[in-house]
Amino acid sequence: MIRACKHCHRLSEEEICPVCKGPTSQYWSGYVAIVDPEKSEIAKIVGIKTPGEYALKVR
Repeated sequence: MIRACKHCHRLSEEEICPVCKGPTSQYWSGYVAIVDPEKSEIAKIVGIKTPGEYALKVR
C-alpha cells in the first residue's frame, strides 16, 4: 500500500518516511511527480525541493 508522509508529502510504502523520518498516512489524495524541481513551476508553488513522487493532500 502506498502511503504519504504527513510532513513532506513524499510517497512511499513505509510506516516512517525515508526522507524526513515523519509519520506516514494511508489517507491521501492527488499525485504529482517532480523530475526537476528547479525548473518546475508546480514544485515552486507546492514548495518541493527534491525530485520524487508526492501527494497533494494528506490526512
